[in-house]
Amino acid sequence: MAENTIKGRGAQINSKNPYLKDTYVTEHIEGLDEPLLSNKATTFLKEHPKKIVNKIDSPDLRGSYSMNPYQGCEHGCTYCYARNTHQYYGMSAGLDFERKIIMKMNAPTLLEKFFDHKDYTPEPIMLSGNTDCYQPVERKAGITRRILEVFLKYKNPVSIITKNSLILRDLDLLKELNDDNLVHVNISITSLDESLRQQLEPRTATSHQRLKAVEVLASNGIPVNVMVAPIIPSLNSTEIPEIIKEAAARGASSAAYTMVRLNGSIGEIFEDWITQAYPYRAEKVLNQIKECHGGTLNDSRFGTRMKGEGPIAEAIADLFHMSVQKYLGDRKMKPFNLAVFKRPEKGQLRLF
Repeated sequence: MAENTIKGRGAQINSKNPYLKDTYVTEHIEGLDEPLLSNKATTFLKEHPKKIVNKIDSPDLRGSYSMNPYQGCEHGCTYCYARNTHQYYGMSAGLDFERKIIMKMNAPTLLEKFFDHKDYTPEPIMLSGNTDCYQPVERKAGITRRILEVFLKYKNPVSIITKNSLILRDLDLLKELNDDNLVHVNISITSLDESLRQQLEPRTATSHQRLKAVEVLASNGIPVNVMVAPIIPSLNSTEIPEIIKEAAARGASSAAYTMVRLNGSIGEIFEDWITQAYPYRAEKVLNQIKECHGGTLNDSRFGTRMKGEGPIAEAIADLFHMSVQKYLGDRKMKPFNLAVFKRPEKGQLRLF
């Protein structure tokens, strides 16, 4: 990376927010007394939303509902599709996304209200469909742990997505949920190359820590799916067999993958990053991403956006499926149990 790189951050710019009329620019940098962007500490904002569970409408995603206790993510993954959602809060999808984190403090209470609704019938809920519920601030905030306590209290199935080994802190709750087949864990492993991981996902757990999490969870009978995601052609695409091999050796139940897609502001952020991080490879990587998405970085087409299309995407799909067959064989995630959901009896009010 260049000498003026903002250390520990994925994005190196604050991309323009299309919903705002005004923006900061550096067209006359000679007039600045100090750098416009510097290595500032993360700030945390508390929010108390009115709802926490969202209906999933995308035909590309399994499940009916998702929820996210945090908005923004300090992991700083340069490719993260969730970056665009930060713009709805009046902030940038770039550095703001990983330096201004919104904590939804009342999320556990809202989840209880959702379960208590008379028309609710049990469905698996995806925890962290957008931002990681085990990002660094969770170590102190503990919102995710309190959410898991609610899932256990009502015995409702939950599917967790994370790339942080902090999930092992809640092994006690996960084991109890698993006793009734109420939990699936999805561990995202993008690369086993630590030099790449540190630049691509600067504040995530190491690949070794993630594989260790797979091993510990699997050894306790908890079903673990490894997400080899996202696949970035000519950057991590050749690592598919080794990632699946290592995950299988540690007891993973299954594996899945997605192709990188750089919608909205993410294309600008990723292009700026890779030009600095891998200047001699940048043009090739960007062109191959475009080739997988109809000639553009921005691909919103249902059915193709997650896997891509064309010869490169087909070769990656073949490599993935052959690797799964070789190392995972017929393993699969056990189904959720929807039959044990219950609403705890509420205490009656005393007259005296």
